[in-house]
Amino acid sequence: MKSACFRLFSATCLALASLACAAAPTAVRVGLVNSSSDVGFLIADKKGYFRDEGLDVAFTPFDSAAKMVAPLGAGHLDVGGGSPSAGLYNAIARGISIKIVADKGSTPTGYGYQPLLVRKDLVDGGRFKTLKDLKGMKIAGSAPGSASTSTMNEMLKKAGLKTADVERVYMGFPQHVLALQNGAVDAALTTEPSATRAIQSGAAVKVLGDDEAYPDHQLAVVLYSGPFAREKPEVARKFMRAYLRGVRDYNDALKDGRLVGPGSDEIIGILTAATPLKDAATYRVISANGCNPNGSVHEASLRNDLQFFKDEGLIQGEVSVEQAVDNSFVEAAVKELGPYARRSGQ
Repeated sequence: MKSACFRLFSATCLALASLACAAAPTAVRVGLVNSSSDVGFLIADKKGYFRDEGLDVAFTPFDSAAKMVAPLGAGHLDVGGGSPSAGLYNAIARGISIKIVADKGSTPTGYGYQPLLVRKDLVDGGRFKTLKDLKGMKIAGSAPGSASTSTMNEMLKKAGLKTADVERVYMGFPQHVLALQNGAVDAALTTEPSATRAIQSGAAVKVLGDDEAYPDHQLAVVLYSGPFAREKPEVARKFMRAYLRGVRDYNDALKDGRLVGPGSDEIIGILTAATPLKDAATYRVISANGCNPNGSVHEASLRNDLQFFKDEGLIQGEVSVEQAVDNSFVEAAVKELGPYARRSGQ
């Protein structure tokens, strides 16, 4: 009798342990760059979409996506979000498995979220009048070989200038504001909300939107590490479903390139809680980033950037955009969620 009771007890404990294991969320490690294009991740986290999929997501901040390449390649990060860089393509050329899997931030007309800023004193004093006056200036950017360097190239081309005609200084986006304020740089290609903070402080003037200089630029992407995509495909699909739900809520809250549409108060509340910027009014005036609610990336833009990186001598080895992009995860998510349709009444 005791033996039977013991066996029943043991079986019950095992069953309970199995249920506990089944209910335990799956950890997913995500790298962020502290820019406005993190919004899809933040919404999915705060509204419980990751949790709904049984995921326990942990965020780690980086100065740029270029610095995520090594931990993604080593499998120390599962997901990354930021600029598709020359470093990313070089890693892929070396056989390191990292994939571009979704849009995170792009620049359709009206969504220029990484504008060119010039110090206000240089504008007021007449040193800067047109884009040609960028020649010889010290311009802040995020990282060498990042997608924003291609944006800068497109802007310089409009003035008949080359990248060698300016001096680039690289630092995290929030540092751009201080650098403009103390005169350490003359201009900056700065993502939101840092761009608006620099303008509001009186340190800088917006002179050109990146949506004007480079429309539909694929400025930020979602990256999957090879081990995550290959060894945990179902978890990767769950992550994408949750992420796109967040992106769709974001798109619902947009109106005319600003976070002023229906539901925007909730989205701004999430941003003020999750980011260093706590002023809700600022989020209502910044230029919002575009982000495809169906997830797919602008491959023509990626090809243009890759060619620029090659022309600059930044690419070592043979690599193509087709090698870098994996559309299967957004395709699976859209198949299950359905194509995006703006909510009724919005």
